[in-house]
Amino acid sequence: MLRTTFHNRPAVQLENELIRVTVLADGGHIAEILDKTTGVNPLWIPPWVSAGDEDSTDFGDNSESRLLRGIMGHNLCLDLFGPPSDTEAAAGVVAHGEAGIVRYEFEGDLICRCLLPSSRLAFERAIRLEGRRVLIGETVENLSVFDRPIAWTQHVTLGPPFLERGRTQFRAPVARSQGIGDSEPQELETYTNAASSAGYTAHLMDPESEKAWFAAWSPSQLAIGYVWNRSDFPWMGVWDENHSRTYPPWNGRTLTRGMEFGVSPFPETRRQMIERGSMFGTPCCLWLDAKGRRSAHYYAVVGLAERVPATSLELAAL
Repeated sequence: MLRTTFHNRPAVQLENELIRVTVLADGGHIAEILDKTTGVNPLWIPPWVSAGDEDSTDFGDNSESRLLRGIMGHNLCLDLFGPPSDTEAAAGVVAHGEAGIVRYEFEGDLICRCLLPSSRLAFERAIRLEGRRVLIGETVENLSVFDRPIAWTQHVTLGPPFLERGRTQFRAPVARSQGIGDSEPQELETYTNAASSAGYTAHLMDPESEKAWFAAWSPSQLAIGYVWNRSDFPWMGVWDENHSRTYPPWNGRTLTRGMEFGVSPFPETRRQMIERGSMFGTPCCLWLDAKGRRSAHYYAVVGLAERVPATSLELAAL
């Protein structure tokens, strides 16, 4: 593990001869999974200047502002997936929960730890490299004496130069899909010119498969994918931003796609998540026992492919 800076942010890096992984100290974001063959990082680096820099962007004053000041790449959403309620926001709760803004401590080869003081949760993420695979293990511990429902989502966001309108392709084994607000489900297979911030679709991963996964493939023939246990994260949400958010810090200049797998189908308030209960016969949150722990394991992989991988085994073979 190397302590360094990344886009003027404190960070740590882990690398081998094939890939390099960068994790930010503030927010714990996995900002980079660099493929050394092509020199491309498929993860999203925002076009604005991070907070604390001399020319820092105006981030507004709402529940998203603190997260947007530092977000990059793969963001952890815990214990919210979505916005806080109005009263939670007034009390200082941020969008997608504290995990994306607190300070992380690092030790060993690459173990990341943080405490979520308001949520009364402890979080640990261990990362190691195996060829082109980034092996990740996570544990969430409930420090309170109450059983409680939580959201736990891996908000993986892809961006340029890997993401290109009308060209970058996607695959995932989904069983059923529902657009947010009862809208029609969005097209999954190709990032289109029509993709916009209004486009969000929840996908139930194939219940007949032990493994869930998604793959994305760019015209440069670089592929990235994530593979996880469906029992840990049964849902995947797909969100797009195609230069449609014109307010700061977006300013109409952002192209992204979020591939967000977790225990909840939609980004919504805690009350909405609980009241939704289930969808397609599948729970929409995780109940964590008092003083209890839950762990999950998954991996990311990057490499060259002649076409978009069609199975989790093809992904693993990159």
